Amino acid sequence: MSESLNVVVTGGNRGVGRAVAAEAARRGHRVTIVARRPAEGAAAARETGADFVPGDLSALRTTRAAAAGIAEAVPVIDVLVHNAALWPSRRVLNEDGFEQAFFTNHLAPFLLNHLLEERLRRVVQVSAGLYVMGRVDPDRTPTGDDFSPTKTYANTKLANLLTVPLFAEHWKEAGITIDAVHPGVLRTGLGERNGFQGLLLKTVKRTLKSPEAGAKPVVDLLTSEGTGRYYNGLKQRPLKPVARNTPLAERLWADAHKAINTP
Repeated sequence: MSESLNVVVTGGNRGVGRAVAAEAARRGHRVTIVARRPAEGAAAARETGADFVPGDLSALRTTRAAAAGIAEAVPVIDVLVHNAALWPSRRVLNEDGFEQAFFTNHLAPFLLNHLLEERLRRVVQVSAGLYVMGRVDPDRTPTGDDFSPTKTYANTKLANLLTVPLFAEHWKEAGITIDAVHPGVLRTGLGERNGFQGLLLKTVKRTLKSPEAGAKPVVDLLTSEGTGRYYNGLKQRPLKPVARNTPLAERLWADAHKAINTP
């Protein structure tokens, strides 16, 4: 590697985010973990050789505070890795009235991109292959009126993915690049449940790839040249039609702008 990059990883305290932070640090990059639990985030930073910035991506107010903390700690962000995500089992509204997964999985990355864009060079969005099962209703999904314990995660990851080509176009003149990557179906705590369903899920997860295996395609993209692309693991793939709905993408972009500019 010819260059050591300043890499910021949201949700870097556990799962694939922690593995990405560790692998990026191992390759010689300067890594900063962002996590909402200070004790866990600081411990993960020590163990992976990273720095730590506390950041709660659950609401507009806290995401703006997280952006300010990131900007102070990392004046030049070579790569921002959006990894923080939720797979909720029940509908919860945040303090702004948004369904929590919709905010954390979609609006928080959107807001961070805009708040930090003057110091950004590249964005890597950790996506999910389940986006193909998503259906976004811009009048219902933001508030969880169409909430489903199984489908909301796919819906919110699709909403996020729909805006990736728009960010690529928006940033073209500035030279900022953005790509999305599905790291694989991994053995992490995402989507954990209680009861019989949770026990069944834990049994299935024993057969899945480790977070460390999923980190490689994410970290490989840190130094990749290109923009607006989608990767399934290590291979670039065309987006399925559900993620190439330009009118829907433009509606989500406009709605997100309206949301993040609400006083």
